Amino acid sequence: MLYHFLYPLHEAVSFLNIFQYITFRSAMAAITAFLLSLIFGPVIINKLKALKIRDKITKGDSVELDKLHSYKRDTPTMGGILILSAVIISACLWADLSNKYILLGLFVLAWLGLTGFIDDYLKLVKNKSKGLTVASKFTSQLILGLLIGVILFMDPEYNSRLDIPFLKGVSVDLGLFLILFVIIVLTGTSNAVNLTDGLDGLAIGCVIMVSIAFSVLSYVSGNIKFSDYLLIPYIKGAGELAVFCSAILGAGLGFLWFNCFPASVFMGDVGSLALGGALGMVALLIKKELLLMIVGGIFVVEALSVILQVTSFRFLKRRIFKIAPLHHHFQFLNWPESKIIVRFWIIAGLLALFTIITLKIR
Repeated sequence: MLYHFLYPLHEAVSFLNIFQYITFRSAMAAITAFLLSLIFGPVIINKLKALKIRDKITKGDSVELDKLHSYKRDTPTMGGILILSAVIISACLWADLSNKYILLGLFVLAWLGLTGFIDDYLKLVKNKSKGLTVASKFTSQLILGLLIGVILFMDPEYNSRLDIPFLKGVSVDLGLFLILFVIIVLTGTSNAVNLTDGLDGLAIGCVIMVSIAFSVLSYVSGNIKFSDYLLIPYIKGAGELAVFCSAILGAGLGFLWFNCFPASVFMGDVGSLALGGALGMVALLIKKELLLMIVGGIFVVEALSVILQVTSFRFLKRRIFKIAPLHHHFQFLNWPESKIIVRFWIIAGLLALFTIITLKIR
């Protein structure tokens, strides 16, 4: 919005020429989202407390886990509303809203945010223990993936080829299978972040690491000189996604201010589903889908731990982990919660750094 209002005036006021630079607007998007989260965080937290919107810590899946988390019983949830509001407002202020990639990113964020909101609302306000049914939640993700898949498939500027990391010029043309691939990526990332959101600050800390890496990758992918030098596909307009990712970064840092151990608020499904889907959308748009497996390695491992646990118990009647997702397994090994969180953050940071380094590994 500010870009559209102020940049056209740069011929009269030369200082306004700074609005053409993605780096400047990305930095401002991060700062704006952070300040919005910091300022309105206490307001939203107090409102959630007043409405008695609290996570149901005692879920009956594990008596031992319920005991470990008993002290969190009065902590409000659905704080993802704060994150999404900060991201959307900041992105609308600093991004080029005529850019189709920004619009797609915001659309995915809003769609999955609404899905998560309904799920949380049914669980926490209407006291429906499971919220949305698994089928209903999956249907929402499926429809979204189908819509985005068709849009990308029909877009003559979108390359349906899947680039293979570390190999120069090696790619696979997905063709019509692109639509199925989009569904898998969006569904997988949204659910993986959702599964990771089990300890104070764990999920949002990892989201911050991924958003930093994707800000860099988006910028170089949308810059014809950098992309040519690094031998990666140039994607016209994709650089604007750096502003979107920076808004996620700023909002994430602001939310972490309140969500760090011991948390004053949880994000709920409204935040985790939306953030996961948004990061998956960025990966699709900048053609870094397979790198998503590396940069989001924590999310991948968390999701795999659940899949392996369920599969092993169903077919072998044995459990691989003491409990899943993986972060709870370490709790059962008597690791302090804060230690698990920080160590997962460290790994997420290293994976983000390695992902950026892969730009030169070809």
